[in-house]
Amino acid sequence: MIPQLGADPASDFPDPGEALADPDGLLAWGGDLDPVRLIHAYHHGIFPWFSDDQPILWWSPARRCVLDPAAIRVTRRLQRTMARGGYRITADSAFADVVLGCAKPRDGQPGTWITTSMMEAYGRLHRMGLAHSIEIWKAGRLVGGLYGLSLGRVFFGESMYSDMRDASKIILVHLCRQLAQWHFPILDCQVSNPHLESMGACTIDRDEFIQLLQRHVARPAPDQSFKAALETGT
Repeated sequence: MIPQLGADPASDFPDPGEALADPDGLLAWGGDLDPVRLIHAYHHGIFPWFSDDQPILWWSPARRCVLDPAAIRVTRRLQRTMARGGYRITADSAFADVVLGCAKPRDGQPGTWITTSMMEAYGRLHRMGLAHSIEIWKAGRLVGGLYGLSLGRVFFGESMYSDMRDASKIILVHLCRQLAQWHFPILDCQVSNPHLESMGACTIDRDEFIQLLQRHVARPAPDQSFKAALETGT
């Protein structure tokens, strides 16, 4: 059995090393999505992931998908697409819309893990200045977005979506280039997939990931805001 979290959002999580091997990374259940608990979770390499018909489930997989922002891989075709322009990048301009876009049903997925309670929780973190959205616009219309959490010098990517070919890839490139300028060593992608791997993401073991967090989450956050740093022209 996995442990149930208590009512106090400041209470400790179990040691991530105690997470189950099957399903990979399941560590605990219950508790709430209070900002104090969420921030504590991310500091220790733990994240919530559950559907509407489940209790809150907390995860820390044995292997963690990460991306070195300075080493993001951009294909020639994507370089040409970006060189043509015709789009605009913003940050923190449409957080709620980006989260809603990420929550939309996708092919092969019967539901979504971005529940109403998750939307509300990350909305609170956004108002605290910790959760951020990156948007891409074309002809004045939002055509893709990404959102995540920034703590110290680590960005924890939560989800992204695209209504235009390559939109999410373009966003990821812009975000990584800015994170590299800020000397962020990793962008946490949580779970690997072919899309992320094609852009240079790899997996590292849990202990290595947590060691990186211990070193870099405590570092001072950038002085410049995401909004000011990532805004581009049309």
